[in-house]
Amino acid sequence: MLKPLVQLLGDDVPVLHRYVCMAVFYALLSGLTLTTLVPVLGHLLAGDVRGAALWLLLTLAGMAVCWTCRRRVERAGVAVGVAILQGARQRIGDHVARLPLGWFSAQNTGQLGHVITQGMMAVAQLPAHVFTPVITGAVTPLVIVVALFAVHWPLGLIALLGLPVLAVALLLSARLGQRTDRAFHRHFADASQRMVEFAQAQSVLRAFNGEGGGTQLLEQAIERQRTSGLRLIYQSSLSVVLNAWVVQVIFAALLIAAALWLNGLLGSTLDHAAVIALIVALLLSSRYIEPLLDVASYAEILRSASGQLDAVQAILAVAALPEPEQPQPPRDGSIELRNVSMAYAPDQPDVLHDVSLRIEPGSMTALVGASGSGKTTLVRLIARFFDAREGSVLVGGVDVRHMSGSHLAGQISQIFQDSYLFQGSIADNIRIGKPAASAAEILAAAQQAGLGELLGRLPQGLDTPVGEGGARLSGGERQRIAIARALIKDAAIVLVDEATAALDAENQQVIAQTLARLRGQRTLVVIAHQLSTVSMADRIVVLDNGRVIEQGTPAALLCANGRYAQFLEQRRAAKGWRVAHACASELQ
Repeated sequence: MLKPLVQLLGDDVPVLHRYVCMAVFYALLSGLTLTTLVPVLGHLLAGDVRGAALWLLLTLAGMAVCWTCRRRVERAGVAVGVAILQGARQRIGDHVARLPLGWFSAQNTGQLGHVITQGMMAVAQLPAHVFTPVITGAVTPLVIVVALFAVHWPLGLIALLGLPVLAVALLLSARLGQRTDRAFHRHFADASQRMVEFAQAQSVLRAFNGEGGGTQLLEQAIERQRTSGLRLIYQSSLSVVLNAWVVQVIFAALLIAAALWLNGLLGSTLDHAAVIALIVALLLSSRYIEPLLDVASYAEILRSASGQLDAVQAILAVAALPEPEQPQPPRDGSIELRNVSMAYAPDQPDVLHDVSLRIEPGSMTALVGASGSGKTTLVRLIARFFDAREGSVLVGGVDVRHMSGSHLAGQISQIFQDSYLFQGSIADNIRIGKPAASAAEILAAAQQAGLGELLGRLPQGLDTPVGEGGARLSGGERQRIAIARALIKDAAIVLVDEATAALDAENQQVIAQTLARLRGQRTLVVIAHQLSTVSMADRIVVLDNGRVIEQGTPAALLCANGRYAQFLEQRRAAKGWRVAHACASELQ
C-alpha cells in the first residue's frame, strides 16, 4: 500500500515519511509505557508501595508524553491527507492530460471520476484516522512480546508466533475481498456516470421514455451497484469476524498456557515470585490482544483503500504521450501524413491504412466519407490525441512527436461537433482560447463567428451566463461560441469536426460563412456533409474504410465520376434536386 501512496504523493512524500516515523515512535513509546505497569504491579503485589509509586510516576510521565505525541502524530496525519487532496489530484490531472484520447472510454472516464472524488477522499482519511491505530497495533505488541519473554518465555513464544498467524489471516481475507471490492467500485463509477448522463440528457429521455425506457439504463446501473454493495457488505462482515476470531484464538492459546503454568505452580510449593509473574503475564497478555483487535477491525478499511490506490496506480501506469528532449517548433501551417496506419489498441484492427496526404498552408481541405471511414481519427492524429501505429504526421514540416505539446497546441485550434461550454459567461468561454485576450479581441472574435445578432438581443451581452454545459443557449449558439473560442486563439491550423451537424439551416449558413472568411488566412481541415461546406474546399479527400480512395479539387473529382460524385448525387437527390450536366456546371 505504501508504494502507490508514495507514487501518488510525488514531491510531497517527505510529509508521509515524517508522519510514519512519528507514528512508529509513538507506537514504541506506547508499548514501553505499557511495560512499566509490570514493575508497578510487581512491587504492589510484593508490598513495596514506595517502589510501586516510583514506577507509577514513570508510567504517568510516559502517558503524558504519549498524549503529546499522539496529538502531533494526528496533525502530521492530517498534513498527509491535505497533501493527498491538494497535490495528488493535481498530479493525476496532469498525467491524464497527457494520455492519448483513446484511453478516455466511458468506463475509464467513470473510473477516473470515482477515483478523483470518493477515492481520493477515502485515501486522504487513512493517515489521520486509520494508519495511526494500525501502526500502533502492529508495533506495540512487539514490545509486549519482549516483555512476555522476560516474564515467561513460553507465553512470549506463543505471542510471537501469533503475529505471523494473524498477518496471514489478514492477507487471506483481504485477497478474498479484492475482487468483490473492485466490482463494487466499478459498478459505483458506472452508476455515477449514468446519473450524470440521465441529468444531462433529459430532453432526449423525455421524448423517448415510453414504458420506462428513459430510466432503464440508470435503474440497471443502480441495481448492479446495489447487488455488488450487498455482496461487499457480506464479504467485509465475514472478514472482520474471521480476523477477530483469529485474535481470540491467539488469546485463548495464551490463557491455556497461563493455566498450565498455574497448574504447575499449584502442584508444587507456591512460589510468591512465580505467582506475581503469572499475574503480570496475564496483564501483559490482555494488553497484547487489544491493539491486535484494532488491527483486525481496521483491516477491511485498509483493503478498501488499497483498492482505491490500485485504481490510482492503474491510471498513473497508463503511458502518456512522450515529449521530445529537444522540441522543434513548426515552420508553417502545412500538414502532411506519410504512410500512416492507426489502431486504437494493439488487439484491434487498423482504423487508418497507409494514408498519405499533404495539405498546403492556407488551404481548405474537406474530408468526406461514410461514418466510420476514419475522418475523425485522421483529424485527431493531426492534433496528436494519440500517435500513429506506423508512419508519421507532420505539422509545419515537423513530426508531431518531435514537437512539444505547447508548440503543437499553439499551432492548432479545434471545433468539435459537440463543443462543451463551461459554466460562466460567453466572454469567459471565448477567453479560454486566449486567456490574456482583451474585451475588444473577444468582441471581434464573437462578431467574426456570427454572434453579433445574439449579443445584440442579450441584455448582458458578452457577460451573459451560459449555464452548465451551455444549457441556456441553443445548439447553434453554443457552436458559434466554440468557433469564436477557436478564432481568438489565432492558430495557423483550424480543425473542424462536423461543426454544422444537427444545426438548422440558418446556423449552418452562419458557420459556413465564417469558414469562408477564414479561407486563405488559416489552414482549414473540415469534416462535413453539407454541400455548401464541401463545395467551397480547395481540395477534397475521400476516405473509405480507413483508406484514401480519392483526392483532388471538387471539379476534378466530380468529372472523375467516382465516390465523391456518387456522394454529391446522393446528397442532391436527398434534397429533391435533379443533377443535369453536373460536370459541366461544376467546371463553369
